[in-house]
Amino acid sequence: MIDDLTVDNRLRSRLDVAAPRFKANREALAAWMAKLASEEHLIRQGGGARAAEAQHSKGRLTVRERLKLLLDEGSALLELGLWAAHEMYEEYGGASAAAVVTGLGRVSGRLCMIIANDATVKAGAFFPMTAKKVLRAQTIALENRIPTLYLVDSAGVFLPLQEDVFPDTDDFGRVFRNNAVMSSLGIPQITAIMGMCVAGGAYLPVMTDTVLMTEGSGLFLAGPSLVQAAIGQKTGAEELGGASMHAEVSGTVDFKEPDDRACLMRLRSLVAKMGERSGAGLTQGNISDHREAFSRVEFDAQRDAPGFKPEELYGLLDPSPGASNVYDMREVIARIVDRSKFDEYKADFGRTVLCGYARIGGRAVGIVANQKTNQNQVFATGPAAGTNRIEVGGVIYTESAQKAARFIMDCNQSLVPLVFLHDVNGFMVGKDAEWSGIIRAGAKMVSAVSTSVVPKITVIVGGSFGAGHYAMCGKAYDPRFLFAWPTARYAVMSGTSAAITLADIRAKQMERSGKVLSDVEKKAIFDEIKASYDAQADPRYGAARLWIDAIIDPAKTREVLMTALEACALNPDVPRFNPGVLQT
Repeated sequence: MIDDLTVDNRLRSRLDVAAPRFKANREALAAWMAKLASEEHLIRQGGGARAAEAQHSKGRLTVRERLKLLLDEGSALLELGLWAAHEMYEEYGGASAAAVVTGLGRVSGRLCMIIANDATVKAGAFFPMTAKKVLRAQTIALENRIPTLYLVDSAGVFLPLQEDVFPDTDDFGRVFRNNAVMSSLGIPQITAIMGMCVAGGAYLPVMTDTVLMTEGSGLFLAGPSLVQAAIGQKTGAEELGGASMHAEVSGTVDFKEPDDRACLMRLRSLVAKMGERSGAGLTQGNISDHREAFSRVEFDAQRDAPGFKPEELYGLLDPSPGASNVYDMREVIARIVDRSKFDEYKADFGRTVLCGYARIGGRAVGIVANQKTNQNQVFATGPAAGTNRIEVGGVIYTESAQKAARFIMDCNQSLVPLVFLHDVNGFMVGKDAEWSGIIRAGAKMVSAVSTSVVPKITVIVGGSFGAGHYAMCGKAYDPRFLFAWPTARYAVMSGTSAAITLADIRAKQMERSGKVLSDVEKKAIFDEIKASYDAQADPRYGAARLWIDAIIDPAKTREVLMTALEACALNPDVPRFNPGVLQT
């Protein structure tokens, strides 16, 4: 009887999987995904086969081998920052994945943040992007109160770039500051030293709660050569800072282990014995006795699966740079939320932004998403008040911004985490938009996003341009996680728009100097600028600089969000929502 009284909030799909356009998009994205997979496989090789052999010759495992032993059998690492430093530092031979692996993984049933040096890449040295990648992982752990495990095997700062690694607030030293802050907040941290840990990096393990160390590893502020140069003292590495010395003499190490395998098994055993704070320690698929701050219901993977296949998302967007994609964002929502059920908020108002409530993996979420189909709307104010207009999909209009701002505030009032789905061109411009108060409405939306206290997760599906990126919770607005599809484009404006503007400026500059340009020369300038701009808007470019936490398979968006939401739920403390002064 109760079921007969429930609201009909199940989304319908109008996606024609037999349409030529769907098939063309699916094939193009499949090819693009295959290319990405090949590049990611290469990144995961780290320093390559010879470097792996060198690691094995020391009796040590590679970082990927260590992770396979550490993680629960059958579970996978949600890797964050895989593309960090991509195509950077090439004058030094590159730094694959910034010489460190970070991500969320399940260890003895507990969701943990893992930070593991890759000694096959420049001996695990810290490049500028290495420090930033570790700091990003620590920030995620801090915001979500995630237990953090460090697998240390690093030669320390990469000296040729020390000025960009050492001194600033987002550089190497901040790692140790974060260790102390995390400890003060009760976030468990365990370090396993499985190789070299020298110079300033030696503080990291000792700043954490528990320290494990394998025989043959080294922990010292200065190595034997530097000690001899500094004070003239001759000593061997083992005597100076080996596992036995630190276990028996200095007392710095809590557990001395014979090798990597034993160390990792000890680490798993220690994690299994961690206590659980309120909201923590939740195992996917079961309901914990601990209370979460956010609504969660019993979840069954089969019963609560979306009503449509996630693989169908491959046919939704053309991945080509500059492609004009027109589609109903509800098709995406229908494939990521439980049972494809979505309570749409103000469905008939401000239609270029979709807002509504759903559940993902049993957890309640509020979704703010750009609608990519054109919408028919009535002018509310301005010179054309009362008349109809066509609103362009992907553009934020005054009414859309007002609706989104109010919805974001409602979610904060009701303690509902927010998920933002981007495919945004920016805010509307022009006389009608200005008369309607677009600046005021946009400021209201940006303010609501800025002061939001519930967890925010961002997924860039398509374009994320200009101030629209900010209003939809871009990187500067503290999303707990920021993911991107391979179809994402991330810049101040689209490549075509930027190329038209910049090519025109350059052509006029050349013509003022007396050069007359032919149409062919003008097109060549346009093509050159567009190619450069498109390369910078590519999600790999942003991921290399850690503007994006991970480039994800569209078909796995739901499971990635489930893991991210589980991580967010580990922190039950939500500050009081105080939106401040809003433009009205």
